Amino acid sequence: ISLRNNDYLHGKRNILVTSALPYVNNVPHLGNIIGCVLSADVYARYGRLRGWNVLYVCGTDEYGTATENKAREEGLTPQQICDKYHTVHASIYQWFQVDFDYFGRTTTEKQTQIAQNIFWRLHERGFLLEDTVEQLRCEMCQRFLADRFVEGTCPFCAYPEARGDQCDKCGKLINAVELQEPKCKVCNQTPVVRSSKHLFLDLPKLEAPLEQWLEKSMGSGDWTANAKQITRSWLRDGLKPRCITRDLKWGTPVPHPDFSDKVFYVWFDAPIGYLSITANYTDQWEKWWKNPEQVELYNFMAKDNVPFHSVVFPCSLLGAQDNYSLVNHLVATEYLNYEDTKFSKSRGVGVFGDMAKDTGIPSDVWRFYLLYLRPEGQDSAFSWADMAIKNNSELLNNLGNFINRAGMFVSKFFENCVPAMDLQPEDKRLLALVGWELKQYISLMDKVKIRDSLKCILNISRLGNQYIQVNEPWKKIKGGDTDRQRAGTVTGVSVNIACLLSVMLLPYMPTVCQTIREQLNAPPTVTATMLQGTGNFVCCLPAGHHIGVVSPLFQKLEADQIEDLKKRFGGQQVMMLFTSTSDNNWGEVLIEDCTKQGEKVRALKGQKAEKAVIAVEVDKLLDLKKQLALAEGKNQEPDQTKGTKNTQHPQKCGRKVK
Repeated sequence: ISLRNNDYLHGKRNILVTSALPYVNNVPHLGNIIGCVLSADVYARYGRLRGWNVLYVCGTDEYGTATENKAREEGLTPQQICDKYHTVHASIYQWFQVDFDYFGRTTTEKQTQIAQNIFWRLHERGFLLEDTVEQLRCEMCQRFLADRFVEGTCPFCAYPEARGDQCDKCGKLINAVELQEPKCKVCNQTPVVRSSKHLFLDLPKLEAPLEQWLEKSMGSGDWTANAKQITRSWLRDGLKPRCITRDLKWGTPVPHPDFSDKVFYVWFDAPIGYLSITANYTDQWEKWWKNPEQVELYNFMAKDNVPFHSVVFPCSLLGAQDNYSLVNHLVATEYLNYEDTKFSKSRGVGVFGDMAKDTGIPSDVWRFYLLYLRPEGQDSAFSWADMAIKNNSELLNNLGNFINRAGMFVSKFFENCVPAMDLQPEDKRLLALVGWELKQYISLMDKVKIRDSLKCILNISRLGNQYIQVNEPWKKIKGGDTDRQRAGTVTGVSVNIACLLSVMLLPYMPTVCQTIREQLNAPPTVTATMLQGTGNFVCCLPAGHHIGVVSPLFQKLEADQIEDLKKRFGGQQVMMLFTSTSDNNWGEVLIEDCTKQGEKVRALKGQKAEKAVIAVEVDKLLDLKKQLALAEGKNQEPDQTKGTKNTQHPQKCGRKVK
């Protein structure tokens, strides 16, 4: 999907924006959308408003084991799966009005060329290591088995369906060759243990230049606090060599003759997709990606992707020694949860990208609410009740009410013509407050504080509503000449503030922005005028300016509508199984699952596993407890798990367990 022709421009501020490449066979949910593509879209739109030369690229990450698995499940080839789901992703982002310059994919010839070039440069400079790894190989399928393709008996607890990386019953981490009675999940044959040579990126050898670059980038750029913290935690214990090859068929082939039967591991290969996607968009791609002095690179992602963008990928580019542009600003969100649980497509819990438009709620309202609760400093949770409140109070009664009243006064009292304005001290005070909010908006957006910047817009419309309420132009228009003149001034000032709001809203609600401009018949120069420098609120609709037809911008979300949507996306179809099963064995299954998951969490803690790994499993445990409470007809109270720092919300407790 190519939307415009954006080439690098000498002498301009060149901003290169990427959002983490979504994995092709997963339909993105709201958390995926706000964490990556939507946040990046807002900043890219803002940059264009500021007059910067912005290039925003993204695309689907299409290689790896998960694609092979999905293809096997659906009876398609990996390429067919990629083609199918690439279209699904593109359609979802288009509905959410994500304005990519180019939305590509990683299964291209450019990807192979660039990835192999980086590989050879690393090899020639001594940054790759060889090592032998013991793996399970299926002689029937004629391939080594990735973790997801093998099951067997756990060597610790004898659970018969342990995976090749972990046992779901006892929670212990497993090396696939340790499984007893292993079976290939494809053909059900018993694999054999074979040695396989692999290539590793020598991260310890690159640690010094990495730390030197990180100190400079973190010091001068806008890295979120979590991005800094996660990166430092990786460096604290010293880096270890990282395998960059896999025994798979679906991937970018390794060009080395001794490893010709292997492909690149997806986390070596996937970030190179940023480069290849840009190369498929413009033949000037090297002016973006090999020009660190003239290009500022912004990476947008959720926090789980940070190490690969702050450590692994930069090490690949530093080791290649080809003057690559490295990230200047790493912007990572926390997690967005759904109500008081997690998104789960299999259980019908949560809104996924392909479902949002079927709700009847406009995409701009979705964008507004997701950005309003964007998890910038801590996890946040989507709530249908809160979405209705924000729509009805902030959009309908605050923002929409002010803009509609300002336009209606022009239409009703002044025959669609902006009246003359005689500014009094009260008006100048208002304009000063509005100007201050505009400067705050620009200052915050420059620092990628997207959620806080949105509050500046709502503050301005709130000031406008108060101004109209105090001055009552609908009454003064019926008075003498002085009162009528005052009504004209208040109306003229208000409609110009509404015009400013249309500019500030564009990154957040592009369709609403365009509607306001059409209703006010705003000149196209309004954007460039107001968002230059530190902000400049000027009169863009002078006396005599004719506006268009004014109509309401937003609709109320009714309680019954919200309740229906909450039931529809709350996994109710799963809960029905609990209440309709006569022997109530669903509850027994959940009790067993809770017990297993609890043992798994304790085992991970005992093994002193990484906090992020433990947090994910704790979240699963809390989710199971909630399902069990619902199955038993109880209202689950917030979990008081020992060791938590925050016990107000179950989803927050899980991430705090030590």
